[in-house]
This record gives sequence, structure tokens and C-alpha cells, in this order.
Amino acid sequence: MAKDPGLKMHKVMQKKLNVNPLTSNLTEDQRKQLCGLLGNVDLTLLYKASVHGYHASAFHQRCDRQGPTLLVAYNRSSYIFGGYTSVDYAQSGRYITDEKTFIFSFQGGAPVCFNIMSGGNARYDDAGGPNFGEQLHFCYNNQAIVYDIGDAFYRGNNAFNYGSTTLYGNDNQLSECEVYKVEQIPQISVKVKPWRNVLWTAKQRAALMEMIKKYKPLMTSVSRVRILMIGPVGAGKSSFFNSINSIFMGRMTSKAMSGSAGTSLTTQFRTYPVKDGREGKPLPFVLCDTMGLEEQSGAGLDIEDISSILQGHVPDRYKFNPITPFQPDEQKTSKPASLQEKIHCVVYMIDATKISLMSDKLQEKLTTIRKKVNSVGIPQMVLMTKVDEACSEVEKNLQNIYASSYIKSKVQEVSSWLGVPVSCVLPVKNYSQELELELNCDILLLTAIQQMLNFAEDYLDDASPM
Repeated sequence: MAKDPGLKMHKVMQKKLNVNPLTSNLTEDQRKQLCGLLGNVDLTLLYKASVHGYHASAFHQRCDRQGPTLLVAYNRSSYIFGGYTSVDYAQSGRYITDEKTFIFSFQGGAPVCFNIMSGGNARYDDAGGPNFGEQLHFCYNNQAIVYDIGDAFYRGNNAFNYGSTTLYGNDNQLSECEVYKVEQIPQISVKVKPWRNVLWTAKQRAALMEMIKKYKPLMTSVSRVRILMIGPVGAGKSSFFNSINSIFMGRMTSKAMSGSAGTSLTTQFRTYPVKDGREGKPLPFVLCDTMGLEEQSGAGLDIEDISSILQGHVPDRYKFNPITPFQPDEQKTSKPASLQEKIHCVVYMIDATKISLMSDKLQEKLTTIRKKVNSVGIPQMVLMTKVDEACSEVEKNLQNIYASSYIKSKVQEVSSWLGVPVSCVLPVKNYSQELELELNCDILLLTAIQQMLNFAEDYLDDASPM
């Protein structure tokens, strides 16, 4: 019996209709970087203006009541920009409060964020197209344009502070507009076996503190090992010292300047000893803080200063000059510094929330520094900070840190591009907003110090005469 050609054509057409026509304009690298801004999330494309139309009704039909969403717009000048909101679109006719809202623009291959200054007017939720702060309107008036009210309307009371030239090159003609559903990826199964074993007990905390207090460097000529902390601006070098100091003081301290400024708050080379309590003896290590690394040349810590620090020539409180490297005294450089003055272990601080967003220039700087440190045989390790911000399950309970597949993947990622063994990458959480010490946080921080002392011991063992 002959097959009906009409039926065959109907099946072909039906198959085509069942195929999802939505294809993202984002490259895999761009998608990865945007996900890096939002944590361990998955992006599902809900709306594509070139497919569904630029009409507000089409946007709302696809995007209302979908939870958190990310809008990505493309203009004819090749700018990629947009915004994130954690609150549903619902055509409620009211202003939306959303402290998590931000807008962004890809600059130099990486997204630059503009955080909301007032969460009370994150957007106006009406039947029109998507807007942010009621300043920036996408698919405005059902057209392929972005309408920027900006300062002309708010006169200094803007929800966002940005320049239209920086954000989208002053080109308001859209070539595409996409909206993605943002969903947190479940990171931990109850049955998952931890990939590192930790004793989360008060007894273990006490044992770590006692071991650190009783540690004595292998060589009698060295009274305290010197640990150099290096990392990008905002990675948590100064916060790490404050956290360690807090543990041994038994209360929160803020001796080192720390914060979230865009440029390094540390402008001097600082050597921070830690005491066993207010009236106690100095502990057998010194944490050396440096100016933060920045990707621009002539900004942040100069790579040439690293050699001088490693060799023990840079004095405490020396003020860094990003333009001119440290010039050591000729009399001091004529003879090598004593082993006591040199660096015995180098620790790189890396923000877990920004690993995927780290620029090529910053990676190159870290690789160059690592080569310098390798050349003088100093052991190195990595502390991955802000793990609670990177993983929601870890934020709920810090004991989930070694059961989180997401944190494990970030540890492996850091290990790969920095070229250090996975065993040398330790995730930690510094104290930032807490008012009281917390057992799990202390155990991670103290374990990190223990490893630093072990690595310094290896260096001193290698340096000791046979």
C-alpha cells in the first residue's frame, strides 16, 4: 500500500514545529561569565525578540512569573548589555524592591556590573517592556530600541549610576533582546561523600590552636616564619589576617584595613604578627600583606616588587608606588638578607565568586609571579575565599563545603590555570559581617594556617645545611 505523501509532509512539518527555535546569541564564554556573577546557576532562554517580537505583550507572555531573570541585549554597535532581577515580572503596577538587581555591560571581554544604589525602585512592574530603575527601558514602545531616561528624569536620585557611552555606546538601536530564566543548580546530595574529611568539633579547633601555638621553626635562626599574601583587589588578604587575629584574640578585630573598594585599600607592605591573646606571646608566624593586584599597568602591586619582598629587602610600612618599583638600599643588597627576613611561604588569595571572571591580564600577572616564586624555591598554596557567597548550600551550612561539587569544580579550576596541585588549594571563609566567632569558620581558617606552617617547614628544611 502506497504511503500518503500528504501525511508524510504533515509529520515533517509537525516535527519542525516541535523543535525549540530558541538559540542563544551568547558565546559559551559569555554565558559562563554571566553565570559567574550569579553563582552556581543555569540559564534557560525564555524570550528572544527576533523570534517572539519586540511587543511588551510577547515579553510578558513568555517571562511573567518565571522567578529571577537575566535580560541580555545586543545593539548594532556590537555592545552586549542588560540587567538582572530576582523578583518576578507580574504586571503588578507597582515599584519593585530588589536589592539584588544590577545592570551590566561587557567591557574588554568581561561583564562590568553597576549595582543598584536604591533597592526600592529597582524597576516598575507594569504591562510595558522590561525596565531597570525606570531609567533603562528595553523594547521601548514595542520597538527594537532601548530608551534611557537617566539623569534627565531622576536628577541625581537614580537607581543606577552609569554612563550611556560605557553601557551601550550611546547606540539605542537593538539587534536582539533575550531574557533568561535563572535557576540555582542543586549542589549537594545528602548521600554525597565529602571529597575532603574535616572534623567539625570544638576539640579539633582547640587541637589546631594548640599545634599552632607550640610550633617552632626547624632552624633556630628563624623565630617566626613569614607568609606572603598575594591576590587581586578585594580577594580578602587583609580580611584573612583580621580573621586569624580574631580567633586568637577571642573577639572580632579589625587591625588591617579591609573592605570592598574597587582599588586596593592596602597601600603599604605590612608585616602582621599575631599574639596569643591580648597579653599573650607572639605566635610563630607573621602574615605579610601586599597591595592588591590590578589588571591595568601602572596600577596595583608592581610585579618587580615581588622579588624584593621575597628576598627580604622591603621594610614594614613601605608605601608601594605602582609606577616605580621598590629600590632597595645598595648597602643592603650587597649582602643577602638573613633567612629570618626572607619569605618562607607564598599564599595566593582568590575570590571564589570571581574565578570565571578573572581577566587574562590578571591571570598573566599571577602566572608571572608564580614563576618568580618558583625560581627561588618557595612553596606556594592558594586560599579560595568567599565560598559562602559562591555556593548557596555552603552559605546555609559551612560544613557542606567539602560536599559541594560546585566548590570542588572551582578548586579544580584554580588548580588548573594557576598550576598548583589540587591539594594546595584550600577553600576558606573570612569573617566579614559576623559579630561573634563561629566554630566551622575557625576550623577552616586554622587548617589553612597549619598548612602554611607545614609548607614553610619544607622550605626551611631544604634551606638548612646538611
